[in-house]
Parts: sequence; C-alpha cells; structure tokens
Amino acid sequence: MDLVAEGHMQEDHEVMHSRDLQKLEGVLSPSHLEEMELARSFRKNKFKIKLCEYSYELLLQYLQKTQALVVLGVINEHITFEVSPGQPSLISDDADVVALIGTSKDLAKQINQKEVHWGLLEDSVEERMEKALAESDKIEAESKDADAEDNKKRNAEGGKQGASLKKAKKDKLVGATGKSVRTETSMVSVAPRVKPELTLPATPVEVEQSILEDLRNRAQLNSVALPSVSFYTFLNTHNGLNCSSISHDGSLVVGGFSDSSVKVWDMSKMGQPAKISRSQGENGPSQGERISTLDEGKRTYTLFQGHSGPVYSAAFSPFGDFLLSSSSDSTIRLWSTKLNANLVCYKGHNYPVWDVQFSPVGHYFASASHDRTARIWSMDKIQPLRIMAGHLSDVDCVQWHVNCNYIATGSSDKTVRLWDVQTGECIRMFIGHRSMVLSLAMSPDGRYMASGDEDGTIMIWDLSTGRCVSPLLGHSSCVWTLAFSCEGALLASGSADCTVKLWDVASSTKTLKTEDTKGSSANRLRLLKALPTKSTPVYSLRFSRRNLLFASGALSLSSS
Repeated sequence: MDLVAEGHMQEDHEVMHSRDLQKLEGVLSPSHLEEMELARSFRKNKFKIKLCEYSYELLLQYLQKTQALVVLGVINEHITFEVSPGQPSLISDDADVVALIGTSKDLAKQINQKEVHWGLLEDSVEERMEKALAESDKIEAESKDADAEDNKKRNAEGGKQGASLKKAKKDKLVGATGKSVRTETSMVSVAPRVKPELTLPATPVEVEQSILEDLRNRAQLNSVALPSVSFYTFLNTHNGLNCSSISHDGSLVVGGFSDSSVKVWDMSKMGQPAKISRSQGENGPSQGERISTLDEGKRTYTLFQGHSGPVYSAAFSPFGDFLLSSSSDSTIRLWSTKLNANLVCYKGHNYPVWDVQFSPVGHYFASASHDRTARIWSMDKIQPLRIMAGHLSDVDCVQWHVNCNYIATGSSDKTVRLWDVQTGECIRMFIGHRSMVLSLAMSPDGRYMASGDEDGTIMIWDLSTGRCVSPLLGHSSCVWTLAFSCEGALLASGSADCTVKLWDVASSTKTLKTEDTKGSSANRLRLLKALPTKSTPVYSLRFSRRNLLFASGALSLSSS
C-alpha cells in the first residue's frame, strides 16, 4: 500500500494474507487509499505479534548483528510485539497471535475491561418453571405423607393395591416431566439474574402456557444423548436461495430469494394437495397474500412480495406470528404470518442489509449492514433506536444476548464486538478470527458466545473476560450457522462443506473452570458427531424448545 501511495502501481506483492489482498486489489491510486476505510486502518494502525522470550531475544540479536535498518524501520512503524514468558506455542493454539489493533495498542484491552452482566433476565420463564417444579415437589411430598397414613389405616388388600397403583402412576408422571426438566434447567438456573435495560413486552398467558408445556416435554441432551436432526432441503433452487430460517417450534420454514421474494412453508401441510386460498377471490391474489403454488410435488407455500432486491436474511419472531426480512434494497420488512401481509417497511441503512434477528422476547430486532453499522429497532417505530458504529468493514451477522441487554456483531474486519443496547457503546472486542465472521450464537446461560468464520473455524468466547475459551477445528468451508442446545450442553454447527457437527460444550467448559489454563489443543471442545448430507450446504440450524434440532439447506441441481 505504501508503494501504491508513492505512485508505484506496477509492483507485485507477494501473497501473505490472500483474503486481505483480495479486498485491496481494487486499490490502484492514492485516492483509493483515502476512500477505503480498510486501507486507512491498515496504514494507520499496528499489528500485534505475540512472541515468546526466546524468539524475541533471537530477533534482537539478529537486528543488532546485521544492522538491518530497513527491517528495523518496518518493525518500529508497523509492529507491536507482545512478549510472553515460557515455551513457544503453536499458532493454531493461540487465536490472536497476529491481529490488527486500533489507533492505540491497548484499545482492545481498554474495551474488554468494561463490566458485562452476562446473566439471565429476572422473572424469566425458566425461573418460573423452577418455582413451579419446587411447588410440585412440595405438593408431591405432602401427598406421599398422606398416602402413607392412608395405607396404614387401610387393611384391605385391594385398598393397598389401589394406593400403590396410584402412587406408581404418579411417580411415573413426575419422572417423565418434572425430574428431567429440573436437571437441565438447574444448569441454567446457576446463572446470575439481571434487570432488563429495555422495556420488555408482556408475554400472553396462552403463549406462556405453551412455553411451559414445551419445557416440561423437553428432551435432555448431553454427550451421550444426542439429538436427531430434521433436515429440510430446498431442491432445484438454481442458486436463487440466499437464506433460510426455521421457526422456534420447527413448524415454519422461510426462504429468501434473489428475485426479491420471500416464501414460507408450513411443515404440517407438506405433501397435501394445494387448495386455493379464500382470500384470493375472483380478482386473483394481491401483494402479500397467500398464493398456493402447484408444482410437481404439489407443495403449498405463502409468497411475500415487496422487496426490490435480493433478500439476504429472514427471521421469525419467538412465537412465529411475525417475520422479518432484509434485502439489498437497504430496507427491512415486517410481515404477519397470520394475515399474510406486509405490515411495516423500515428504512435507515444506506446499503444492503446482510442480517436481521428478533430479540429473544420479540418486539425488538437488530440488523447488520454493508454500511459498517448495526442498528436496533422496535416494531412500533420506523426509525432505529440505536446505531452501533465501530467496525472497519461490513457487519455480516448479528445476534442478541439471552438477557436482551446486549447484541453481538460479526464483521468482515475479522472481529466480533459486543454492544450495550442502552448506551450503544462497544463493551467487548473479540480478536482471533483470520477471515470474515459469518455466524454467531449465544449460550442459554448467557456466559459464552460461539462465532464461525469463512475458513471453517469456530471459536467459543467467555463474555466476562473477552478471551477465547476454545477454538473448534473441523469444518473445511464457511460456517454459516451455529446453535446451542436449550440446556447449553451441545453446540451444533452447519457449514458449506455439507455437514452438521455436534460439539461437547458442557464437559469442556467445566474443565476450563477447574483448570485455569490457556487455550490449547488439550482444551478444545470434543467433536461428538459429524452428520454429512449428500451434497447440501447447511444454511440454518435451530434447536426447538423441546430440544429437537431442525436444519435447512439448498441443493441446486443446475450447478456443478
């Protein structure tokens, strides 16, 4: 870049960081350097390189003996060394061995010293479930005492048999519902409780009852009990499918397409013959209405039209009654899955919107854009509530924290940032990825975050310290989607290498808590299972509230 700035445009640059050079290949004149934010950041900031004491001493000896003034000048101007005691470590074991830092070498350290309240919300549904189970246990104990007294009074054999049969049925019922839920919710219940910074919407009673029912019937997953995967494949998309998403209960699947359309499939109606919707009438379907499409498989879907460019992201609300979509037309649209109509068009971003995600409680949502910002919105306001600016390149993905007080963003500048939704400031900067960050997921207790990048690397971060807990190496291509199981014991990852991989999170994090050691190969999360598809890249993953794993991908038979 210095050669370009001096007007030497014919020089060849040896490829060291191929992805960075691909982005900079358009820099052909000094004016380009001034216009490109990424180029300016490379020239103004320094690289931090970690070295052990032995390597650092060898470098100093070499510079003194050879009097390499040019090398010394490059080092002083562009590099900051962080010397660590002890034996040298492998680059693969140290995530941030080489990283671009801000205008100050301590910028990331200063940001990561800020306080983060990573716990769960007070009076959450899980907490109410714990209380309900405690009350049921109390009632159960009282009823057992009463049954014991009744058994003593009854001398008839038939009475004893009836009481024992009743008791057996009751024990079976409690074992099938209460005990299994207690084991898994207790893992989440150890997390501290925090107060919400946003005004949260009230949860309808019927929705709360539905959630509690799902919690009672939730399957407990661990390294021994792995989930089954329900995989939905889009056939013959001809490279037109850009994104897909699955509702929280797995009943709806949405796809965003390059022709600016959004299509929703109801899984309960798959395979049934299509019927003409009554709302269509004699005049034909209007914009946003249900359109029943008869194809070779006689599949019915709901068509939403309104965007004027390719749709890059779609997300269901927690209860499935609303749908968000974002597009290259720089807008976000809110759709009603019950009315089958477009409700609001949100305008604020200046460039394509790559990702949009509902908050865990609904009502609020976050967006990520090519304009290098993330924004927080409310369904009832057409202007954003907060604008998060700070990334040096595109913000490619966004994810809410479970307590709704923070959002995480992944960027093409290879960093992940955590933002406070109340103040809009960055409170964590996670450095370690070597390529653009494409996917994020939060653990159910809110302490850990997983991020996946373009090279296939997954990293687990501790939000309280800002450190990488464990790098996960196993995918050979882009990691497009990540999902934690409901109790946080498993992490599922989906990739363009046509596999879903399941990782053991619980045992690895327990080991790290007892042994306060640096991330090394011994501390990496264990790969439990790799689930290959035939030739279908995995677009999205979703654990339902009952801990069933849903996945979706696209198979374009027209492409190679």
